[in-house]
Amino acid sequence: ADFNYGADEYDAEGNEEPKALPEGSETMPYIDESPTMSPQLSARGQESGDGVSPTPTDGLGTGGERDAGKGLEMRKLVLSGFLASEEIYINQLEALLLPMKPLKATATTSQPVLTLQQIETIFYKIQDIYEIHKEFYDSLCPKVQQWDSNVTMGHLFQKLASQLGVYKAFVDNYKIALETAEKCSQSNYQFQKISEGPGPWQRAAPDASSLPTALLYKPIDRVTRSTLVLHDLLKHTPADHPDYPLLQDALRISQNFLSSINEDIDPRRTAVTTPKGETRQLVKDGFLVELSEGSRKLRHVFLFTDVLLCAKLKKTAVGKHQQYDCKWYVPLADLVFPSPEESEHCPQVHVIPDHELEDMKMKISAIKSEVQKEKANKGQSRAIERLKKKMFENEFWLLLNSPAIPFRIHNRNGKSYLFLLSSDYERSEWREAIQKLQKKDLQAFVLSSVELQVLTGSCFKLRTVHNIPVTSNKDDDESPGLYGFLHVIVHSAKGFKQSANLYCTLEVDSFGYFVSKAKTRVFRDTTEPQWNEEFEIELEGSQSLRILCYEKCYDKTKLNKDNNEIVDKIMGKGQIQLDPQAVQTKNWHMDVIEMNGIKVEFSMKFTSRDMSLKRTPSKKQTGVFGVKISVVTKRERSKVPYIVRQCIEEVEKRGIEEVGIYRISGVATDIQALKAVFDANNKDILVMLSDMDINAIAGTLKLYFRELPEPLLTDRLYPAFMEGIALSDPAAKENCMMHLLRSLPDPNLITFLFLLEHLKRVAEKEPINKMSLHNLATVFGPTLLRPSEGESKGHLTLASDIWSHDVMAQVQVLLYYLQHPPISFTELKRNTLYFSTDV
Repeated sequence: ADFNYGADEYDAEGNEEPKALPEGSETMPYIDESPTMSPQLSARGQESGDGVSPTPTDGLGTGGERDAGKGLEMRKLVLSGFLASEEIYINQLEALLLPMKPLKATATTSQPVLTLQQIETIFYKIQDIYEIHKEFYDSLCPKVQQWDSNVTMGHLFQKLASQLGVYKAFVDNYKIALETAEKCSQSNYQFQKISEGPGPWQRAAPDASSLPTALLYKPIDRVTRSTLVLHDLLKHTPADHPDYPLLQDALRISQNFLSSINEDIDPRRTAVTTPKGETRQLVKDGFLVELSEGSRKLRHVFLFTDVLLCAKLKKTAVGKHQQYDCKWYVPLADLVFPSPEESEHCPQVHVIPDHELEDMKMKISAIKSEVQKEKANKGQSRAIERLKKKMFENEFWLLLNSPAIPFRIHNRNGKSYLFLLSSDYERSEWREAIQKLQKKDLQAFVLSSVELQVLTGSCFKLRTVHNIPVTSNKDDDESPGLYGFLHVIVHSAKGFKQSANLYCTLEVDSFGYFVSKAKTRVFRDTTEPQWNEEFEIELEGSQSLRILCYEKCYDKTKLNKDNNEIVDKIMGKGQIQLDPQAVQTKNWHMDVIEMNGIKVEFSMKFTSRDMSLKRTPSKKQTGVFGVKISVVTKRERSKVPYIVRQCIEEVEKRGIEEVGIYRISGVATDIQALKAVFDANNKDILVMLSDMDINAIAGTLKLYFRELPEPLLTDRLYPAFMEGIALSDPAAKENCMMHLLRSLPDPNLITFLFLLEHLKRVAEKEPINKMSLHNLATVFGPTLLRPSEGESKGHLTLASDIWSHDVMAQVQVLLYYLQHPPISFTELKRNTLYFSTDV
């Protein structure tokens, strides 16, 4: 039988890693005998928290897993794997010892390869360690071969742990042993031949690039491995078994040993120095997504004074001790940023469709609501933990898959690397930090394996960013951020030295990372741009607003084929905290962000989501906004309101190929101007429409539907739409959904069908405008269905809850009709008998 080995955790690359161990397998799944592990023993053995009594994890399936038979089988599997790796380890120690006798023999001759002192230093305590493990192996092997429920072996592990003093002596000598071996290898050709030739050392570690250093590291590596095995044995040993207290004791001794080793190899006290002898300081670190071999991986990137190091967070349980693996490093002296035209040959970025990202955001919001409800109802902590785990997995997926802005790093010695960021602000922060360091006199260098191990080991203690930036890592008492709509007017900017074509973008954080939400128009050839543009930005747990000021690039040679490559030059950037108290007033709040000698003036105000969701009828019944659709069509003697026909006609004429049509916000001031003109039935409407930015026209159409005093698909039928879309049987669903359409008042139905056909035509251009049926359903679903009252009443928890479940259903309703073959008004009315199911 196959067993899932270890908890269902995620590694830093977003891959689920259930470790399967088939019966009779000779090697343990985690026994990686590679020499690349860092000597910074970041107590992987401490993964069970208190380190004494690990409990069986959820990842092991049913509660029946813990029964005696299964536990016995699991212990045998763990021990068999450990024995196999122990045999490899003993062979490696033997290989290390083999050259010692001939080396000692030559030491007393007139032509010694190494002096006795050098031999003693390099091979210090290895003979003792070999004997300890040989005795342990010889005692354990027959027990595993005659395995049954009466076999005990805890005393063997306890004895092994009690002899860790020998390892302590080895570790204290380890650094000097490595240095001696490397020096002897460089200065002594015969010793180099022994190290690198096809002898026993090479056979023991065929993959190692630097012998004997790789083999010398094995004993340190081994303590960590045996600690992991103790964890696994305890996990499958009943608490009343005679082995249990002995294994616990062995684990305690091992962990204390690892902790003391860590203090001894404290990276802050280790000489982490640059080639020039200066202390190597950590300047900046953070999590970035790397595109590696065609897939996205989450990396922790460390910028030191003279080197950029890209590391992978090793797989550990959430909140436990972590360790890093170095994936690659580039000395800053060799690091260059390729220009866009040089990037053309780089791999193209596979961008995840917006609707998949939106779906995931909806799922996360829904889980957040469930967590809040569980807490409000004093729910079981296990249920809450399960929800939080699910939320972490979903947020991790979002963090990995949403970034699309390329950040390319090139090592002038050949290799290029590609990161993907969601924020140009962050990309420029990394670039500026690297360029600032490159102004110093830097030297190129190659790190030895020891230096790289020490440097990677230092990352754990030096890092400043501790958690993957997802909201599920936040403490309960941390601010949840703002949910609702932020209205921002970007007024003007001053402080530019020379005339340029200038524009601004606005970024806010949502779901733990920053994204660009709005962009002003380009103000040409000026030192004092006056934009005066208003934007409505949806906030999803946001805490900060960033403003970036760019100079537009019109140089054709620099505009490369990668859609997401931003080639415009950042003139300045700044950030402000969104203080809930200060922002949540009805009045505009004016502010200035100073950036790089430039001052950008802006105003903002915030509307909470429950306020923005209210449909308020217009007091004036002479206009079109906020007036019942039946009143407007009767007054106009039309079947579809004039505003709907005109906006759709204009979008089809010149906006159907516009990227992000209906998704990208139009300028709020333009939308308000169009609203006023339609409300006043001004004769200049057509002229104004033909001159207006197409996103403003699309925004006006959305606003019209959003401000209807009741939704287009009516309050009365809303519960039935929610029930209809939830039906499983396709025939029943078809019957119900068509019956509901037929139940709509004629003006609502005809307008809905008119809009439906238009949205289908927009989606036909998806390869160009990037707007799929799903994207359009996400934009229009809540606008056409959200009830005018009732939904925002009586909610107990976060404003984010108002959404989630209902919004997902609203999107699905519209998507159903968008994916349906063409629906004709006359056919619908004619088939009254067929669609007469009672709802």
